[in-house]
Amino acid sequence: MRTLIAGIFMFFAFAKAIPAQAQSSKADALLKEVTAKYKSYNNLTFNYKANLRNDKAKQNMDIQGDAILSGEKYHVTFMGSTLIYDGSKLYNINSEDEQVTISSQSKNDMGISPSNILTFYEKGYTRSWDIEQNVRGRKVQYVKLVPIKSDSDYKQVLLGIDTNTKHIYNAIITERSGTVITFTMSSLKTNTTIPKSSFSFNSKDYDGWDIERL
Repeated sequence: MRTLIAGIFMFFAFAKAIPAQAQSSKADALLKEVTAKYKSYNNLTFNYKANLRNDKAKQNMDIQGDAILSGEKYHVTFMGSTLIYDGSKLYNINSEDEQVTISSQSKNDMGISPSNILTFYEKGYTRSWDIEQNVRGRKVQYVKLVPIKSDSDYKQVLLGIDTNTKHIYNAIITERSGTVITFTMSSLKTNTTIPKSSFSFNSKDYDGWDIERL
């Protein structure tokens, strides 16, 4: 009798696992298409809007900015600062305080931001197929990402992908603190002519500023 019960339990467990694996495979396949699409471009520029909301803390804030990405290099405006990464050094330029911080970038320490929104999902998350929505005439398929590390600041991320272009439309990031960040991309342009100075820092342009090297 025990053998029969155990057999029935294993059968249902296996039957339940099959659709879950299929959903994960669909999510993996879609994200591979997204990655391949972005890697085919020499550079990208886009604008973005983000909303940070935490009902318990009575916080609701909107921010916006723009980004230029080329390979690992980027030039991003974010939360009142300009971030420039030239491939080896990260320059955090704060115009309000007239301060520049120069450091080495550690990918392990980076949270989700406009600088890595196109690649953050490649490692460190389990993936599953989620809902599809019609957003202003476009079909957006969501993939649910759950951090593998239990000590992550993020509880989950819903990554919205335009099924026609295979471009990321938005990311809904739920933090363990209760904060929900909705990040939406717009005006995406690819392979445009961008100034060579986009990814460089010239200290002469910041004469009299506080420049700190970490």
